[in-house]
Amino acid sequence: MSSFAINPRLEGDSFFVEDLPLSQVRLMKDANYPWLMLIPRGSDLVELIDLTAEDQQQLMREIAVTSTALRMATDCEKLNVGALGNQVSQLHVHVIARFRTDAAWPGPVWGAVPSISYEPEKADSLIADLRRALADAKA
Repeated sequence: MSSFAINPRLEGDSFFVEDLPLSQVRLMKDANYPWLMLIPRGSDLVELIDLTAEDQQQLMREIAVTSTALRMATDCEKLNVGALGNQVSQLHVHVIARFRTDAAWPGPVWGAVPSISYEPEKADSLIADLRRALADAKA
């Protein structure tokens, strides 16, 4: 892989969770929704088609593993997966746990309600749960 730097906005809006073979997994700092982001390591990646065919397949495997882990850690009712990149062009994929009781249900999460910061111990606990679930999902 070529050089890798996370866009400052993506980094500032999220906590590090784990490195997968292709992507870094990060937890968004919005306690309204358990919300992960996968950021493939590489330079000048904007679209899925900027990845090699092999890396596209790896990213799909990582989306599946991350989705499984997020469902295990949160017991969510639905998972939303998307790669939009309208605000930040660096390639990243959102994996969001959704509940019928969440603030945006059934609509999209973007802009539905103001972001709520995690209490530090809640973020740490969720990250630990996600790391365990990722280990189980990869097994």
